[in-house]
Amino acid sequence: MTHPPADDIRLLTIADATALLRLTKLTVYRLVHSDDLSAIRTGNAWYVPRDAALDYLHTLDVAQPRD
Repeated sequence: MTHPPADDIRLLTIADATALLRLTKLTVYRLVHSDDLSAIRTGNAWYVPRDAALDYLHTLDVAQPRD
């Protein structure tokens, strides 16, 4: 079985989302349950749309260095 190129993947597993967002699994689940991160539930599995994860990254404030 061949896998699609990474650019074609539109749904991420929670494990993939944690790697992309560089967050813990627990934090990603909290974001999903608080509706701060969109996700789709299929049975017991959760999938995060790749675009939603990227949008979440863009909404984060970047900490400014202190003088």
